[in-house]
Amino acid sequence: MTQILHKAASRGLADHGWLLSRHTFSFANYHDPERMGFGLLRVINDDIVQPGVGFDAHPHQNMEIISIPLVGALRHQDSMGNKHVIMAGDVQVMSAGAGLVHSEYNASSSEEVNFLQIWIKPKEQDIPPRYGQQRFERSERRNRFQTLVSPEKEAAAIWINQDAWLSMASLEAGASLHYSPHQQGTGQYFFVISGQLTIAGQALEPRDGFGLVADGDVPIHAAGAAEVLCIEVAMK
Repeated sequence: MTQILHKAASRGLADHGWLLSRHTFSFANYHDPERMGFGLLRVINDDIVQPGVGFDAHPHQNMEIISIPLVGALRHQDSMGNKHVIMAGDVQVMSAGAGLVHSEYNASSSEEVNFLQIWIKPKEQDIPPRYGQQRFERSERRNRFQTLVSPEKEAAAIWINQDAWLSMASLEAGASLHYSPHQQGTGQYFFVISGQLTIAGQALEPRDGFGLVADGDVPIHAAGAAEVLCIEVAMK
């Protein structure tokens, strides 16, 4: 079993005043040749945006971009004509494909928004750009994994242009469960949102990242109440 551990305190940090961003992998001015991603997972940014400001309109091409608000809400607009507010509990996926332009702003004039921005390299290049957004009930992930993003177009999740699955679980104190990979040969990258977990024998704290390529189910145990995101992704 191959494993890699990224402690929360080891992440890159960018403080722009309006934006506080912590980078699990190399991004913008933070560069570590040992942290260029995990398989086809390229970016996990833990962003806090101040009220009333955000990311001005900017382009993307050939990247799968997932936004998961943890606290607060984002106001989205793009060149495909989409205008939406993405709230905590929602998940947004953009297949940038042949190219799109978008902006993301804090939808509140008084409260911060904290969201995860995740980039995954696409399976097919230059496809027509595509937007997806869906709300997921937290109760459906109590002591089990709830699939949020999937390459299976008929699944009750948002489609992604890659062999990748994003799932979240909310565990009660003392709860145990297993993560079962969807596809042989994929890697699983666990990002602890809150609480303390032991995953495949590795003790983890909030915002730690832990990646592995497992031969079978991955055991998970929560010391206290915890929430975790699993990004299962093709390794090449």
